[in-house]
Amino acid sequence: MDGAAATRAPRTVGVVWGLLVLNTLGSAGAVTIVPLPRSVIQVVTMGALVGAFALALAVNLRLRVRPSAYVLLLSLLVVASVIASVNLEAGLGALFRCARLALFVSTLWLLSRWWDGGLTFVRHHIRMYFFVLGSVAAGLAVSPGAALPDLYGGRLVGALWPLTPPQIGQYAAVIIGLTVLLVLGRRTDRASAVVVIVPSLVLLALTHTRTATLGLIIGLVLAIGSLFLTSAAARRFFGWAVVCATVGAVAFASALQSWFLRGQTEENFSSLTGRAKVWDALLAAPRTTSEQVFGMGLGDKSFGGLPIDNSWLAVYNEQGLIGVTLVAAVVLVLGGVALLRPPSLQRACAIFLISYCGIASYTEAGLGDASPYLLHLAVAASLLAVPAQAAPVPSPDVPRRRTARRAPRRSEVS
Repeated sequence: MDGAAATRAPRTVGVVWGLLVLNTLGSAGAVTIVPLPRSVIQVVTMGALVGAFALALAVNLRLRVRPSAYVLLLSLLVVASVIASVNLEAGLGALFRCARLALFVSTLWLLSRWWDGGLTFVRHHIRMYFFVLGSVAAGLAVSPGAALPDLYGGRLVGALWPLTPPQIGQYAAVIIGLTVLLVLGRRTDRASAVVVIVPSLVLLALTHTRTATLGLIIGLVLAIGSLFLTSAAARRFFGWAVVCATVGAVAFASALQSWFLRGQTEENFSSLTGRAKVWDALLAAPRTTSEQVFGMGLGDKSFGGLPIDNSWLAVYNEQGLIGVTLVAAVVLVLGGVALLRPPSLQRACAIFLISYCGIASYTEAGLGDASPYLLHLAVAASLLAVPAQAAPVPSPDVPRRRTARRAPRRSEVS
């Protein structure tokens, strides 16, 4: 029974990971071709989380988990979130979000049994988000007008599932970066990589998402840099990338500038599309000492009806300085462990994911609640886990020959 369960576990773990991805897609976004009530989407996403936990528990009934500083810090963040939410300043929804976060972290604990420093979860991550991007591409093919609405300035959105341009850009950038690293590490063939990278690059370009693009570029530079001294393929790729980037920047300078500015005015661009005004108002709002330390409870990552779009300020608003400290500890611990590991493909993938999340945290919220960013960091934690040592196989008992005792010599007796 145990052997069969262990054989089925990898496939089931992939299903669990897919359900976690579905749970973190969110319920707010663009208008879809077939209108989907938000209540229906929330039932689907929460049902996916409950299903993920149930499946993870089914394949790990003995509750075998691996020590993980990452999941431990998330568990402490759950406690801080509950303390911040019990006063109900953010309403009953805050306690519901705490329960969701607790179930999310519990599922990660159950999955930690298979965190062995391998690339299993990297492959699950790429497959699941490539499937999500496939639904975006299908929506674009079925209804280009709905997928490129004027409401979002002609940027690509999810026409079948309500996904915003930053979400699509994030998913595309992450799987592009991971696939490039797998190619450099010779863990996938080039044909399969092209199938993933080329469509994802097109979708990323159509989203006009600057944060995802910068996160992809900087994350890959840091990840490939970690392989520079040990991988000839990484050195060749880095050299060709510099040449192509230089030529492209010179030849398409005006087009790149137009894409980067997205038709915004200088004032709108300097205020980060209005984000800075929300940030200033949030920091200037009066708070009690309790609200500063513990926050106001898990909310919808908004302030004054406007999205905060900054992980650190969102955590400060909802989980206080304690939450900010715990999230900072998550990033610093993962980053520190990655730097201490010897050069390897797994280390490079972890550095890419940690770097991307760190860069995106400036203009996107999500590090303090169940989100794709916590899944990215969970993959990084699985890559940095020390492989479990296999238990030694006991040798079969071999009957010993009985040997006649040698009679002691007279000198020995004396």
